[in-house]
Amino acid sequence: MLNQNTPSLALLFSQLGLANSPAAIELYVRTHQLPAHQNLHDASFWNKSQRDFLISHLVQDDDWAMWIDELNQQLHLDAYKLQVV
Repeated sequence: MLNQNTPSLALLFSQLGLANSPAAIELYVRTHQLPAHQNLHDASFWNKSQRDFLISHLVQDDDWAMWIDELNQQLHLDAYKLQVV
């Protein structure tokens, strides 16, 4: 049986206080794209506790860091596509 506290993208969304269904995650990613030069934790849509969570787990390079990196990549998809074209 899987541990329900094992970090995942859905659990990361939950930890950030966001809806975490697959459809909600897809909508969030689509509507919160960041420019290439903007760091994930500097996005204006995070509150202080969300920002602190992201930064602290990236600095610790713990199990959450992989999922924060994944979120970062997904929120920069449009910026990466523009650089390739």
